[in-house]
Amino acid sequence: MCLAIPAKVLEVQEDVAKVDFGHGVIQDVNVMLVEAHIGEYVIVHAGYAIHVIDKEAAKETLQLWEELLKQE
Repeated sequence: MCLAIPAKVLEVQEDVAKVDFGHGVIQDVNVMLVEAHIGEYVIVHAGYAIHVIDKEAAKETLQLWEELLKQE
């Protein structure tokens, strides 16, 4: 199964962005497939940002993840 997770863009330098997945998880991801800007949210799969999404959609998805993780 493949997962794609929303993350907030904190910094962009050329094709690499530092993104925040929440809970202190900050990683570098490749953004060569999208035009990502600081403050936006991107969907990340396998180390690549594959889509820019709006803030509300990202927050809704992150809330659903939180609910799923609490069930375990």
